[in-house]
Parts: sequence; structure tokens; C-alpha cells
Amino acid sequence: MTNSNDNKSAVMELHAGIKGTAEDTVTEEKTAAAMGSGGLTVYATPRMTCMMEYTAWASVEPYLSEGKGTVGTRLDVSHVSASPVGARIRYESELTGIEGRKLVFSVEAYDEAGLIGKGTHERFIIDNQRFMDKVRTKTGQASGGENE
Repeated sequence: MTNSNDNKSAVMELHAGIKGTAEDTVTEEKTAAAMGSGGLTVYATPRMTCMMEYTAWASVEPYLSEGKGTVGTRLDVSHVSASPVGARIRYESELTGIEGRKLVFSVEAYDEAGLIGKGTHERFIIDNQRFMDKVRTKTGQASGGENE
């Protein structure tokens, strides 16, 4: 049974303006050719989007109540410039909106030459155990701990 206080406790400390940063280095394994998203040895869009999600997730995780988490539900980004193997990539996220359990982020990625990607990302606050119980029903697994 869910009550509105569960959601309030999860977002009590969250506020617009929370920022996150992360870094990555382009290696052969992180290229479009290696990841199967293209044929060139440039930074793969799937890796960029993964790191954008990571940066947003990591920025708000410390603000959530025990047992709460977030899941990504939407990502709308443009990959505007290619980065070669060896380039260092810097990620920035900012929580720009909170709508109930929905968190909206601005996300950007830069290499040494400038902007390589930008967009928005949405995540929803969830109860980790309830979420995993629901997922397990898809495969008929019994309810258990998060790390079964």
C-alpha cells in the first residue's frame, strides 16, 4: 500500500539546481565500431547516453531516503560532435524540475574541443524493493532481497 508520505519523504531534500559531473576517456572499447552503433572509431553515442544517465543518477542518489532509487524513463539528446580515441569527456547534469516523482535533468557532454552532446533526461523516484518485486513477476521469480 502506498501513501503520499512515502513520495514526500523521498523528495524532501531534492531541489532544482542539484548538479552532477562525471568524466570518461574514449578507448577503443567505447567507440561506435566496438559497440555496434556504427563503423567508425569515434566515441559511441550509446556510451555518451549511458554516461549522461549515470551523471544524473549519481547527482541525486545521496538525497534519496533509504530504500528509494531512481530509474531512467526518457532520454532526448543530440550527439553534435565526434570525439576520437584518447579524448577526455566531461559530463554535466542539472536537476531542472521536480514533478511529483518525476525528475527532469539537463545533460551535457564536452571533450577538449567543446560541446559534443546535450539534451534532457527524465528519471522517476521508486521504492527499490517494490520495483524489483514487480520486475520479478515478469519472470515468475519469488520475492526476495535486492541482491539475490
